[in-house]
Amino acid sequence: MHAGVLGSPIDHSLSPTLHRAGYEATGLADWRYTAHEVDEGGLAPFVTALDVMWRGLSLTMPLKVAAFDVAESVTDTARRAGAINTLVRTDSGWAGDNTDVHGVTAALAEAGVADLESATVIGSGATARSAVLGLVALGARQVTVAARTPERAAALADVADIELRVVPLQEWASTGDRAVVSTVPAGAANAGAGEHAGRDLTGTVLLDVVYADWPTPLGRAAATHGAHVVSGLEMLVHQAARQFELFTGEPAPVAQMQAAGRAALGESGHTPDA
Repeated sequence: MHAGVLGSPIDHSLSPTLHRAGYEATGLADWRYTAHEVDEGGLAPFVTALDVMWRGLSLTMPLKVAAFDVAESVTDTARRAGAINTLVRTDSGWAGDNTDVHGVTAALAEAGVADLESATVIGSGATARSAVLGLVALGARQVTVAARTPERAAALADVADIELRVVPLQEWASTGDRAVVSTVPAGAANAGAGEHAGRDLTGTVLLDVVYADWPTPLGRAAATHGAHVVSGLEMLVHQAARQFELFTGEPAPVAQMQAAGRAALGESGHTPDA
């Protein structure tokens, strides 16, 4: 059986490390997982050429929207998120799903987050939609979006049946919410968000979806002010674990996949030094 990850660029992907660790831990010796450089124009031809031994595909940028043209069916979660990161072969064709939402929910739950009433999302890009859905799954009915572009943030109101509040990016640490998900990318945007972590964040759990070059400037700043910070690696592992289950039909060995991911990044844990 075969599965793989597609995207462009693809060399940086940790998916092969995570899935292969899952195969090894569960004794799936006849499963293979490979990485393939595929752009938007190449997605449909690539998928069409796959034989029946291919059971699933993980999709990274820039394929998460193009996949809607390939999938014969799409889950409600993927439609609401506006992104497909998973294609699963079924008897009726390829089914599109979004496991990033599960990744957000599981990473926060693992950090002790439960029974939310409200939460905060930093950023208003594509990943913010998955973040909102992940927080709703934990009970949030009010979500505050802290963003530089209020118009884009307001558009997140159609993701779920929630009360959406929009505030400037610099106010993210003042919402008082105990769960915060940052969807801003690495680099200047992440550092800019970190500059506004200037209040006591004790009791707050911050999930920063960035997983490389950890800790991020935002993660370090939040930890300095008392937050429990969760690396994007934990979200990545949990979304991969859900894919593993969809592809193989077997329970995912999350602990072994986590250990493999941390070893690949040289991390011993998910909380930065304050």
